[in-house]
Amino acid sequence: MDKFVVRGGNPLRGKIEIGGAKNSALPCLAATLLTEETVILHNVPYVKDLITQRRLLEDLGATVLTPELRTHKVNARNVAIYEAPYELVKTMRASVLALGPLLARFGQAKVSLPGGCAIGTRPIDLHLKAFEQLGATVSLESGDVVARAPKGRLVGAEIDFEKVTVTGTENVMMAAALASGRTTIRNAAQEPEIEDLADLLNKMGARIRGAGTPVMEIDGVESLGGAEHTIIPDRIETGTFMVAAAITGGELEIKSCRPAHLNAVISKLREAGVEIEELNSSTLLVRQGSAGLVARDVTTEPHPLFPTDMQAQYMALMTQAEGTSTITETIFENRFMHASELIRMGADIHVSGNTAVVHGKTQLMGAPIIASDLRASASLVLAALCAEGETVIERVYHIDRGYETIVRKLRSLGADIERITESSVTAEEAAAV
Repeated sequence: MDKFVVRGGNPLRGKIEIGGAKNSALPCLAATLLTEETVILHNVPYVKDLITQRRLLEDLGATVLTPELRTHKVNARNVAIYEAPYELVKTMRASVLALGPLLARFGQAKVSLPGGCAIGTRPIDLHLKAFEQLGATVSLESGDVVARAPKGRLVGAEIDFEKVTVTGTENVMMAAALASGRTTIRNAAQEPEIEDLADLLNKMGARIRGAGTPVMEIDGVESLGGAEHTIIPDRIETGTFMVAAAITGGELEIKSCRPAHLNAVISKLREAGVEIEELNSSTLLVRQGSAGLVARDVTTEPHPLFPTDMQAQYMALMTQAEGTSTITETIFENRFMHASELIRMGADIHVSGNTAVVHGKTQLMGAPIIASDLRASASLVLAALCAEGETVIERVYHIDRGYETIVRKLRSLGADIERITESSVTAEEAAAV
């Protein structure tokens, strides 16, 4: 199993290009199942989750071509299988996004209950209840969700989510695009990735209004067509590199990003002593302020507030801030698994329920540590970059799910990091990942 070896102490300096958003590319790829025509997606990141999603489309019968780097040309005309198998779904929760498109286009779908990161219970009951409101019959059979539209087509309905759900909103958006009549989604997720999916669907001929607000209206159409679309930049990768600049005392010019998608993160980092300059609408200049980092509390909330996907990285940053900070996690009940590994490195963190109290500033020391999920992996890499000595991070396959060529990018900025692989891949190839 691959691992990272990091020797800390080097300030990161230079320019970095942000890739496409994993959490946007996944539903956009799923949306290609809604049409017989070709959909072309640009700026698709080369990460493990997208490789899994591509394999899922191909297993269903779709043709997926990559005529150029980070471009996917998908044609789902010949899809003849309506099942997402456990072998794929167990590794990536976003596979459940195939459920809505398959059900909408073919009137039937079978998807195994999803897996993914070990960050707590993430039930899809909200998805399933919404599909039932759209007229589907839904049952659980031997670990598979089986959904059918008795009349062959879903019917528009009033969907009022009792809790904000990003994938649930996306699934219903795609299903409702081909339903008969109007669907209204209330308490809809407002993430930028929701808006990006709506942009693609509307290019395909859907009639969606209100994406990015709590209330969306979708007038179903008979069929959808082909389209060409560019995936938005990854706001979580952007935020991670912002923290990397601050935690190492370096300075990074972060290019091809979308600062408007990170208002809550930028505001909180500025409160904590990070200097952030918006050079233009797609470029940020980030450095640690001359007065150093100061502890500031944060609570994770659905967009547009502070994202749960930045909580682990922020915790790593707070270990280097003067004072005491309280981090409250309201989205997932088991997302502090990185705290115990940071403590192994010398951090002073106390966890109680959904709250972590971080006492800083502490000198982190290199140690053998284990990554538990995607964003925890990022936080441990950040901690290792500012730690004294050598840190060995095990189970880095988690970070491959969401960060493209992370080692190569960090090395280009001056980090002393290498990937050790037990496969037949050469050391040079491994360093490029």
